[in-house]
Amino acid sequence: MRNYLITGGAGFIGSNFVRYLLDRYDDIRVVVFDKLTYAGNLDNLLDVQDDPRYRFVRGDICDKEAVARAIQEHEIDTIVNFAAETHVDRSIVDPDAFIQTDVYGTYVLLEAARQFHLERYHQISTDEVYGDVPPGRSSTETDPVAPRSPYAASKASADLMVLAYHTTYGLPITITRGANNIGPYQYPEKVVPLFTTNAIDDLPLPVYGDGRQMRDYQYVLDHCEAIDLVLQRGRIGEIYNVGTGQEMENIKMVEILLDELGKPRSLIQHVEDRPGHDRRYSLDVSKLKALGWQPRHTHEEAIRKTVRWYVENEWWWRKIRNGEFQEYYRRQYGQRRVLR
Repeated sequence: MRNYLITGGAGFIGSNFVRYLLDRYDDIRVVVFDKLTYAGNLDNLLDVQDDPRYRFVRGDICDKEAVARAIQEHEIDTIVNFAAETHVDRSIVDPDAFIQTDVYGTYVLLEAARQFHLERYHQISTDEVYGDVPPGRSSTETDPVAPRSPYAASKASADLMVLAYHTTYGLPITITRGANNIGPYQYPEKVVPLFTTNAIDDLPLPVYGDGRQMRDYQYVLDHCEAIDLVLQRGRIGEIYNVGTGQEMENIKMVEILLDELGKPRSLIQHVEDRPGHDRRYSLDVSKLKALGWQPRHTHEEAIRKTVRWYVENEWWWRKIRNGEFQEYYRRQYGQRRVLR
């Protein structure tokens, strides 16, 4: 049996990866290690909580003793690190939390992986580390990082630390840099669940600027398959981009979302853009495809499938939107200037 420590496993991508592993393999035990911040939610794992191959440990990746204890008690051989502060807008308001979790927390995990001689450490990163990508080209894994937000900078810093531990200590690591993930259990501060739940309630959809920023929207389970493939067949010490290899304008995503809900486009409200908003991300995913991976969903299929999940699972997001989220939404959008 393999024993995986999935840090941040009660979050969006992490919980989907836990479910993916338990569905796919009989010989993997999964230990979720999660601090349960605002975006960590045990409701995301309700359907696996009785699986004997699953365990949950509440803990902070910045806590060296707690990390070491979890590794020893559960005989962990592999860490997959999803634990991170992830929302760009929040990083602009409170960068400190991002440096603590994304940078220092990654260091703690790397030290533990080194101390206990783990078989693999895998870091979940983001396409945002490449910064704004000009038209006519796509980011490759050998491109220098050029982050432009505190979030992206924290993730780039973590990536560099992971690579340094491989070079300096021979730690067996891999990194995946994912495009925009969408799908079930994504906290509704992120654009697709935010706009979907707003539209369900006939609230305005606050589109930043002209809405023509270019993004690659990938379905979360496609990303999970890619991570698994890299863990099984990826080359130690390497980075792999994960996305569809295509991109679309944000405003097109909004139109597909509204069409799926049967809601009018009059709900679109263009608002003042956020500081340093990257205009375009684009990933070259040929390195990952060379391992035999292909995305199963197009952008439009991923958007429509995600929207339908939120329509069918109001029990999950309604209580979230009635809690801390309301104060966040007021701070983030309440004073933002509406564009004419």
